Amino acid sequence: MERTKLKINLKPLDDLFSTQEERDNANAEKIVRISIKDIENFPNHPFKVELNEEILESIKEKGIIHPVIVRPKNNGKYELISGHRRKKASEKLNLDTLPCIIRELTDDEATILMVDSNYQRERILPSEKAFAYKLKYDAMVHQGKRTDLTLCQLGTKSITAKELGKDFGDSERTVFRFIRLTFLIPELLKLVDNSVLKDKDLLSIALTPAVEISFLTLEEQKHLLDYIDCYQITPSHAQAIELKDMSLDKTFSVEKMKDVLDVSKPNETPKLKVSMNRLSHILPTTLKNDREREEYVIKAVEWYDKYQKKLKEKQLQER
Repeated sequence: MERTKLKINLKPLDDLFSTQEERDNANAEKIVRISIKDIENFPNHPFKVELNEEILESIKEKGIIHPVIVRPKNNGKYELISGHRRKKASEKLNLDTLPCIIRELTDDEATILMVDSNYQRERILPSEKAFAYKLKYDAMVHQGKRTDLTLCQLGTKSITAKELGKDFGDSERTVFRFIRLTFLIPELLKLVDNSVLKDKDLLSIALTPAVEISFLTLEEQKHLLDYIDCYQITPSHAQAIELKDMSLDKTFSVEKMKDVLDVSKPNETPKLKVSMNRLSHILPTTLKNDREREEYVIKAVEWYDKYQKKLKEKQLQER
């Protein structure tokens, strides 16, 4: 005669002597204070950690209201996932500890959470968005979404890119365009950031031509940067496509690049082209940047113009 096997689920001994509320609290994430010296920033953090007086004053008055998120490291310290501005503000205010939520996360989980938590900012620069997309994209692919993807301007159909773009309101094509920006040298990428800043005096490159330029080799990009610095003009989309085609065809040269860029763009404001080599021995060394140098040259020209007018008036009076 067969015995019937009964499955009996026995509760842990602790559960027999605790309430449901106590058990829920035990499983809930706790906020603990951790020394700031023991919290290391997330490696290759793509977002700029900028502070303003409003953030500092808020922390002075109320302290850190929202705890940061960290994960434990093998060296006994913690890695910061979310809250880099709060940490930097606390360091500036000479605080010793931070309220933290500790989470056990894999590298991929930590990367995805770090990007998601920073994407709520009011303004995100193209460079920040580019490297954030690249980090999260790589993490999602590594988790097993897809591994047969290639990067191009038009993008490649993939579930990963669609999911990534959907989260932040961008199309799959736009996701791959931003990822392409990570192939730019830092100086050119800064010009792309300038395109979203409300400063008409800043030289800038729009997203679309920047994507084309990203296909140039690093050496070719440096030649392009030299030209931009010298003549203070940036390529149009059509010009950028020509440069890209020359690079891919292995026919790129500095002379051909100049031939392409010397053609005036439609509606372009005429600009005086002066090599800095001619001015380097004249301009004061105390001038810190191109804007200060430009202002100095303009004032010098204005002064010279007034001097010439006074000289003519004097010559007329002497006659």
